[in-house]
This record gives sequence, C-alpha cells and structure tokens, in this order.
Amino acid sequence: MIVGNMFGAVSVVAIMVISGITFGADGLRMDYYIMSCPLAEMIVKNTVNTALQSDPTLAAGLVRMHFHDCFIEGCDASVLLDSTKDNTAEKDSPANLSLRGYEIIDDAKDQLEQQCPGVVSCADIIAMAARDAVFFAGGPVYDIPKGRKDGRRSKIQDTINLPPPSLNSSELIRLFGQHGFSAQEMVALSGAHTLGVARCSSFKTRLANAADPTLDSNFAKTLSGTCSRGDNAEQPFDMSRNDFDNDYYNALIRKAGVLTSDQTLYASARTRGIVNGYAFNQAMFFFDFQKAMIKMSLLDVKEGSQGEVRQNCRNIN
Repeated sequence: MIVGNMFGAVSVVAIMVISGITFGADGLRMDYYIMSCPLAEMIVKNTVNTALQSDPTLAAGLVRMHFHDCFIEGCDASVLLDSTKDNTAEKDSPANLSLRGYEIIDDAKDQLEQQCPGVVSCADIIAMAARDAVFFAGGPVYDIPKGRKDGRRSKIQDTINLPPPSLNSSELIRLFGQHGFSAQEMVALSGAHTLGVARCSSFKTRLANAADPTLDSNFAKTLSGTCSRGDNAEQPFDMSRNDFDNDYYNALIRKAGVLTSDQTLYASARTRGIVNGYAFNQAMFFFDFQKAMIKMSLLDVKEGSQGEVRQNCRNIN
C-alpha cells in the first residue's frame, strides 16, 4: 500500500512502467489542473465523501461505473451520455441498468462548472471519483494522471464487450488480455467485488446445478434464499460489502463466490494461486489493485481534438 506524500511520485513511476506511456506537454499529467482549476481534485473528493457518508453503498457504484466506462470506447465518460431519439446509449443496456452514482458525477460537474467552466472533463471526474471511493471505503491510496477528454459516441451495441457474470477463468483472461491486462491484473481488478452486491438474475443459473462442486452447499442455500425474493434481490459479494478489504478472496476459498466469474478464479488452477496470495496478504492485494486501476484509467483515453470537455456530462456539446 502506498501512503502519505510518497504516492504521487511513486505512482508516476508505476504508470510509466505498467503502461509504457510517456506524459508530454500535451498528454495526461498528475498536475493537469494545477493552473486551470486548482480546486478540481478537492471538489470531487469532497463530493464523493459527502455522498458516501449518506450512502456507503455508492462506493461500489462509482468503481463499477469507472470499469464499465473504460471497457467500452476507453475512459471517455461514454457511459454517462443519455439516449436520444436517434440513439440508444450505453447506460440503457441491460448490463448497465444497475449502475449507480450518476448524481454524484452530476453534482461534482455542476460545482466544477461554477468554479472553472469548460475545464474539467467528465471522464476525469469518473476516474477521480472511483479513486476516491476506494480510499473512503478503506482501500489503497493512489493517484491518477488527468487530462482525459470526453467522447462523443455512446451506443448500446458496444456494451456486448462487457464481461458477463457467466465467464470462466480462461474467458476472463482472454477478454482482459484484449485490453492489455495480465491474468494477475484481472484477478486484482476482480477484487473490486469486495464492494457491493449482485442481483439474483446474475447468479441464479448456478443454483440449477445442485451438485456444483465449486459452490458450498450452505452458501447455495443462502443464494437460493436471496433468489426467493425475485430476480432483483441482492446478495453481497462478501460479508463486508461497504469495506474495501480482501474478504472477497477469502470467500472464494470457502467456495462462497457469488458469481460464476468470481468462483472460477479459485476453481481454475491458473488463477488459484493469485487468489490464495491476496487472501493471505491484503497489502499485496492493495498494491496490485492500485497499479491495475491506474492502468485501467488509461485505457484508450482521448486527448486534444479526439474529444471534448462536456458542459453537461449527460449530453455532448
């Protein structure tokens, strides 16, 4: 875990090592807003903190929103755009209907537009909000470079590229590999499921096989009880749903992973050792997670004329 005044400098090194990206005068930088909007980071952090104090479950929503944004069209806030009469946007895809936290992004954007109009992108706000949500939930401290521009494309059909909850370990490794992530980084990012819940509709197929060797029989009864309340009934991923810790990995060892895509990480010999390592050593999980999140925040970012800074995160300018 990287803490204190060290994290800025160390994270810069980590970014350059893991991504191969050099940040030049026109590229992403840690201090991107230092002159143009010096209070940008504080405004986002305070907005997230206030929201999570009222509803701690929103931490999971902000982290998931960042992931769903970056895996489609890159980290460009395409997930925030509303549908129009001529286009159905990403947020109206079945895979995104359970996303939460849009109002936090809107709130931060409104404050930033008052403070420094047309300067801070919605894509940067999402990335910063996810980072702050991890911190306020008790997770690792890390920083990210800023300077992303907002995209202009958001189409429901693109969300077919989001990983469904039915994938096995090999399929997850292949899908994340297409975005440049190693198997270790995929398992670390999956640890975001230490926050939040899954709906019955995402795991009920596991209950059809009464003899599933990867599912603890008592936990299967728990899941069945959840699903008895309907497809939208929610099951926490682990016992500390609002705390960022390594309980998620310990649940997998107990065969108490909620989704197929969770439990497969322990069921598969290729990733089982990584799960054991994170279950045993939370500090190692935190360190690997923050590196993987920095890397994810750089996926296919738009710079300069490739995008824009939206005045309203829900609509292109």
